[in-house]
Amino acid sequence: MDDLDQALISALRQNARLPVSTLSARTGVSRATVAARIDRLVANGTIAAFTIRTGQEIPASGVRAVVMIEVHGKMADRVAGQLRGLPQVRALHSTNGRWDFIAELEDRDLVSFDETLRRIRLIDGITVTETNILLKTSKLTGAF
Repeated sequence: MDDLDQALISALRQNARLPVSTLSARTGVSRATVAARIDRLVANGTIAAFTIRTGQEIPASGVRAVVMIEVHGKMADRVAGQLRGLPQVRALHSTNGRWDFIAELEDRDLVSFDETLRRIRLIDGITVTETNILLKTSKLTGAF
């Protein structure tokens, strides 16, 4: 996954209905390239679905969690770039204190979630992770 793939995923997360022409203008590549990339991301499973958010967001079914991440040395920018490229990472926060990052994850089931955690732990520069699965959400004001 390269910078263009990450840019497309990021834009489509904000608005899955963005026209190819708009994505082309934002990324500076041709419409044909954007369309081919989106087709490839769908075909390889990186983009699993195009969806909507309702006015009162309804949490998707599946597994949601927060993952606290410790990064070795000066590798934070590289690690953050790779984490942003994972479609299961719904939000990524840099923090102070023990953890360098907190990632909000969402996946369709425990098997897929386990694979996502495996992929995260294999990212060069990540030294320690701690994961907490979210069991119940009492208040949700924005999209997770």
